[in-house]
This record gives sequence, structure tokens and C-alpha cells, in this order.
Amino acid sequence: MQNILDDNSKKIISDSIRDVPDFPKPGIVFKDITTLLNNPKAFKLLMDHLENRYKAMDLDYIVGLDARGFIFGSILADRLGIGFVPVRKKGKLPSDTICEKYELEYGFDEVEIHLDAFENKDNAKVIIIDDLCATGGTASAAAKLVLDAKADLVETCFIINLTFLEGSKKVENFSPVYSVLDI
Repeated sequence: MQNILDDNSKKIISDSIRDVPDFPKPGIVFKDITTLLNNPKAFKLLMDHLENRYKAMDLDYIVGLDARGFIFGSILADRLGIGFVPVRKKGKLPSDTICEKYELEYGFDEVEIHLDAFENKDNAKVIIIDDLCATGGTASAAAKLVLDAKADLVETCFIINLTFLEGSKKVENFSPVYSVLDI
């Protein structure tokens, strides 16, 4: 897994992400990936990189986190010719699920995955992908779900890792972490 993006490519991707100050509340600088999504050059560069990074890993599924992880995860799964599995907020999946609770700044939330997400295949090789790692709560909960579903969690991938919040350290308790951009 030595496929790391070069500095010029990182700059192109980073420059395509907009900072929105004071959203969703004062003092927060929100990393808006919608400007990455509508920049064909930067988005293709990112998706080509992710495809090259993961194509030799013989993965079975990509797990995308609700909701922006769905974008990157479904496209990557299609490029790799493998299945896509969504991890959603509680109450959004229509069949039997397993659920994991995690802590927020003020309270708790829950995510879930279908019981048969990996078609009852033990040790399915998967990666988790999401747009951003902040505190690591959602990704850690998703990692627990993947492991509870008896899959082999190869890696967790983030487009952006906010290193000052150290959330990726929490996720590293469950899998190796790869981030395209460390901020």
C-alpha cells in the first residue's frame, strides 16, 4: 500500500476544496467538498488515485459512510468491479441491521449496516471510505460494525484528515488509516 499521492496532485485536490468559515457554528471552518465534486480535473485525479491504490488489494466491498462517503465509495466500487455497502444513520436501512452507538460533542448518535451486507461471507475484504475524519466517532462505529459483520477491515480511507482533532488515532484501533490530505 505504498501508493501515495504526489505533492502537486495533493495541491490540485486541496485547492478544489472550499473553506466555509463559521459553519455549522461560529469558530468552525467547514471543509466543503462540493467544489471538489464539481471540479472534473481534481475529482478525476482523486478517483484515479484511489482506484490505483486499491485495485491490487483483491477487495470484496467498499463501505461508504452516510452520506458523502456514498459518493466516493460507490464510484470506487464501480471502478474496482466490486460491491458497495452503505453504513447509514439509524432507521434508514429497510432490512435487518446491526447498530453501533457513538459519542458526539453533545450526546450520542447511531449508525447501522445490514446483517447480510457482505452476503454472509466471512472475512470479506473491505475498506471504509468517507470524506473527512474529525473526531473519528462515526468511522470507529462503522469499523466496529464491519468487524461485527465478520468482515476483514483492510483499511479506512479519508479524503481529508483533520489531524489536530486526532480522530484518526481512534480509528487506528480498528484498522490502518489512509488519508489523501492531512490538514
